[in-house]
Amino acid sequence: MNSQEARPVDGPGTEERLREAMEALAGHVHAAPDAYRTAQGEWRRRERRRRLILSVLVAVVFTLATLAGLWVLNSAPAGSGGIFNDDRTTTPSAPPVPAAPPGS
Repeated sequence: MNSQEARPVDGPGTEERLREAMEALAGHVHAAPDAYRTAQGEWRRRERRRRLILSVLVAVVFTLATLAGLWVLNSAPAGSGGIFNDDRTTTPSAPPVPAAPPGS
């Protein structure tokens, strides 16, 4: 058995040793003076690019849908008439009402 295998990971003092190691590591890390400004510029650039790509995609989809709709409407047979064309003969359901005589 190794000494590494014999020592339990959850043993007493493990949390304290880990905290000390992290504090020592964090003590040697220093951020660049303009790191936030640089990161913020990157975030804004990505956001602008994402919005631009989304806008172009919406415009392309809208244009394709419009063109497809116009193509479908234009490809109807010549003798079909309109979309709501009813070939049945229309007969009035009630007799026409006579006009009132002039002067009444």
